[in-house]
Amino acid sequence: MAPIDLNRIQRSAEDSAGAFRALVSPEEAGELRAYTEGRSGAAYRVFGARRRGEEWLFRVYAPNAGNVALAGDFNDWQGETMTFIPEFGVWQTTRPAMVGQRYKYAVTGRDGKTVLKSDPFSLRNEMRPANASVVWDMPLDNASDYAWRLGHDKPVSIYEVHLGSWEKGLSFVAASTALIDYVCEMGYTAIELMPVCEHLLDESWGYQTSGMYAVTARYGTPQQLKMFVERAHAKGLAVILDWVPAHFVKDDCGLRLFDGTPLYESEDPLRAEMPLWGTLLYDYSKPAVRSYLISNALYLISVFGVDGLRVDAVSAMLYLDFCKAEWRPNEDGSNINHAAVSFIRELNHAVHSMTGGYMIAEESSAYPHVTGEEGLGFDYKWNMGFMNDTLSYFELDSVYRKYHQDKLTFPMVYAFAEKHILPFSHDEVVYGKRSLIGRMHGNYEAQFAQLRLLLAYRTAFPGKKLEFMGSEFGQYVEWNFRRSLEWFLLKHEKHRAYQSFAKAMNGFYRSHPALWKDDAEWEGYRWIACDDSEHSVISFRRRDPETGKSLICVFNFTPGEHGEYEIDLAPVAEEYGRRRVLHCVFSTQGHPGAKARIRGGKLVIELYGYEGAFYE
Repeated sequence: MAPIDLNRIQRSAEDSAGAFRALVSPEEAGELRAYTEGRSGAAYRVFGARRRGEEWLFRVYAPNAGNVALAGDFNDWQGETMTFIPEFGVWQTTRPAMVGQRYKYAVTGRDGKTVLKSDPFSLRNEMRPANASVVWDMPLDNASDYAWRLGHDKPVSIYEVHLGSWEKGLSFVAASTALIDYVCEMGYTAIELMPVCEHLLDESWGYQTSGMYAVTARYGTPQQLKMFVERAHAKGLAVILDWVPAHFVKDDCGLRLFDGTPLYESEDPLRAEMPLWGTLLYDYSKPAVRSYLISNALYLISVFGVDGLRVDAVSAMLYLDFCKAEWRPNEDGSNINHAAVSFIRELNHAVHSMTGGYMIAEESSAYPHVTGEEGLGFDYKWNMGFMNDTLSYFELDSVYRKYHQDKLTFPMVYAFAEKHILPFSHDEVVYGKRSLIGRMHGNYEAQFAQLRLLLAYRTAFPGKKLEFMGSEFGQYVEWNFRRSLEWFLLKHEKHRAYQSFAKAMNGFYRSHPALWKDDAEWEGYRWIACDDSEHSVISFRRRDPETGKSLICVFNFTPGEHGEYEIDLAPVAEEYGRRRVLHCVFSTQGHPGAKARIRGGKLVIELYGYEGAFYE
């Protein structure tokens, strides 16, 4: 990149609203006005580098800048001063350019300091460590393929993927065959991609964004991402993108002090800084920030046709004191970010009213009514309590599990407080937490038996399902984003067998509506027995409210076997009062088809060690 001649960057005295008006249509003027007022949902159509006939229009929002110049490959990186219009706070110019040429904005603050900035609305950026924006052309037509694949009345089993380490060097093009075919073969219903918006730091896994509208060059072009989504849909899969509207990088090329002032962040350092991640938090009280982020969500869903967004770090948005030693409370001393609350509600309303997309919250607190129109408006919330309690229970040696039965029963207290997804995500297999199978006590055989039990238990528990890649074949080491998954483990029989089990578990889940038809209401669930802590056994009933068909789910969390284990069916007597025999339709220990007698109102079964069994 050639050095910029800053002497050429000077504000033109002839800049005027009239000159600007000659370059903007009434429709664009309306969208620009909406942007400044926090009402825009299609800002990506009027900002960035967009083709206008034979030339390209470059437009950027920088209301407090003293000057903005456009520099790029097309002018030998000699800055050309852009036209400013105070009414909308934007700078723009029209000039010849070619797809693939790099550019930046040289933004001069009122203090006279000039900083090179990437375009906040660029559709593509350079491959890291470089960070220039790239002129790119892509149809911005709205997708119409809203098939409601993530509906509450459907089976949802999500396969969470980091593209760069599912297979090293994987691209959107390669993933559109290899990954999608694999996910279909395994019986999942959806793919969730960890962030594919541009980011400078591989170690952030994409959660520290530097370009919200730019699809990361690591994996390909925006068109190739859209092709990936279309092929997934053709195979019946939903696609979810991880999305990060909580914070952004501090790098000079990014949004920090974009026009020489805190344009996207708060003026108050205690509100702006996120010390935990070394990033800056968006200030949702600013209308342009709301427009920027809501437009971005609609861009990803509308243009690429994805089925939903999993919103990262919602707690960091909601709480002013999230992971902070020093923080600025509200005037009444409270810690809720009220601007964030109203922003989230507006965001979810915009997505639901303008697209067929679903919104999923990764929210780790007990904030009430995260899902539902009466609250924040999300469609689903990750059930972090279930995940924490369940995994901590399975980490115990089975000898001690009888003292911790509450870890199984307590999650039912709040199971229906929200519409939940039950995640065993990437966060649970990093930073010394160990892989899922690595958490289990015992020898090789016992570890796999408990891993099967864990998967079956989560399948039976109310809520949609999410599995991080590698867990489906029992990867032993923690996830490492620098390396491919350990596919070589499939040379070993036990890992192949577990992969087959995970596939069968998905098939069983999908074919039994009792496990997903009514998984957000008590009507579809009833405890049968939860008090046998001595043997660490629980049982409950799942029911399809439409057909009345039900499953009795029994779980033995120890290696002890019980030749004739009795379960009192009094809680479901009206459903099973006339039955004499039930059949095992799925077992983690490979005993389907076994008959269980009902004798004196009790179900009598042969219960194997570390077994999860389903009877109907």
